[in-house]
Amino acid sequence: MNYLLDANTFIEAKNRYYSMTICPGYWQWLLRSNKHYGVSSIEFIKKELINGNDELAIWAKEHPDLFESNDDEATQLAFANVVNYVMSLTEMKDGTHEEFLRGADPWLIAKAITTGSVIVTHEKLDKKIKRKILIPNICEHFKVTYINTFELLNNLEAQFVMHTSNP
Repeated sequence: MNYLLDANTFIEAKNRYYSMTICPGYWQWLLRSNKHYGVSSIEFIKKELINGNDELAIWAKEHPDLFESNDDEATQLAFANVVNYVMSLTEMKDGTHEEFLRGADPWLIAKAITTGSVIVTHEKLDKKIKRKILIPNICEHFKVTYINTFELLNNLEAQFVMHTSNP
């Protein structure tokens, strides 16, 4: 089973619960999980992350192998299907479609469709929302599985253990 990480999983981890200075084990785990469990993201997410001016931008630049390309033909075709579906959502507020399609999310979904990957995101399904297109809402249509960071950590039995010799 492969997993594709949404930008919010990196950003929230850095800003909230797995700060790079407080919990470097999480970031090391991501790199090891890339090799052992197929945990990765896509180039478009990397572009979003490196646009920042912080330690996450530096980290993303230093670990390009974590980010998969989107230029393969299968992903391009799946992206076209995602675009067609998103544009068919007539109940959304003006500008919502364009905002969604400008970002990495439709590419993330397209890559998941072509690779059979599970998307890891902190977005939640909300079928009534009209002001924003959410990854889970599109995943539901394409039958793409999605989970959050904590479900991923649980599924892969991650452990961040502090050595008892340190204070």
